[in-house]
Amino acid sequence: MYIAVYRRVHYLVPLLYAFFISLMETGQYIYPSNVLSSLTFENYYLALQTAPIFKFLLNSLIFAGLITVGHLITSSLAAFAFVFIPFRGKGVMFSIVLSTMMIPWEATIIPNYDTIIKLGWLDAFPGLIVPHLALTLGIFLLRQHFLTLPKELYEAARIDGCSRFRFFLQMVLPLSRPILAALGTYSFITNWNQYLWPLLVTNSNEIRTVQIGLKMLISQEEQNDFPIIMAGIIMILLPTLLILVIGHKYLQKGLASYSQK
Repeated sequence: MYIAVYRRVHYLVPLLYAFFISLMETGQYIYPSNVLSSLTFENYYLALQTAPIFKFLLNSLIFAGLITVGHLITSSLAAFAFVFIPFRGKGVMFSIVLSTMMIPWEATIIPNYDTIIKLGWLDAFPGLIVPHLALTLGIFLLRQHFLTLPKELYEAARIDGCSRFRFFLQMVLPLSRPILAALGTYSFITNWNQYLWPLLVTNSNEIRTVQIGLKMLISQEEQNDFPIIMAGIIMILLPTLLILVIGHKYLQKGLASYSQK
């Protein structure tokens, strides 16, 4: 119990501290006096005037949301094939897929960027999203889960004339909701926090994401006006905090159970 309380306080105190700084006037966070009587939401208005944060939030929502959907679709279909569909060389192919986890993502930046330029996807959502639609970790996690499903269930469904795709939709996916929720939570938060790839392939505010917007906010505040910067950070953190609160139980349960396999 005490450990759980300590962990919650450990996470909440920095967030509350940042929130109170975002409500202070410039310079007040250094020499605080009568703080409670002078709290204001004006810094949020000033942050929105400094950078188009709402536009960046929408872009990041599209970016992280579509990639998350892509991860769930591609990972579940690939995992289903590796478990339930017999084909020659399945073990070798899975080993090859799994070996790609040893390749650092940074090593693929140049070929991916070159491909994006040739396709004319620079500064466009396809260029942001398509290179990230597959996730080896997702294939591995879902395959490990699908292996725990009774093979007799699949055989009985096939005898009754159920197609593989129908079995996948009506039996496998409903039985896999916890691990799918865990994978979706992990994928969304990871891609929401991406900085390097959006920085490389975007040139305009119409496509840029919140992490670039935060850097723009910090750069434009030449006097290091931290209350305004903190206001921008709080607005950027809210969607990920909401997703984490909703999916934390599934994320913890899913990843903890499969770390033991």
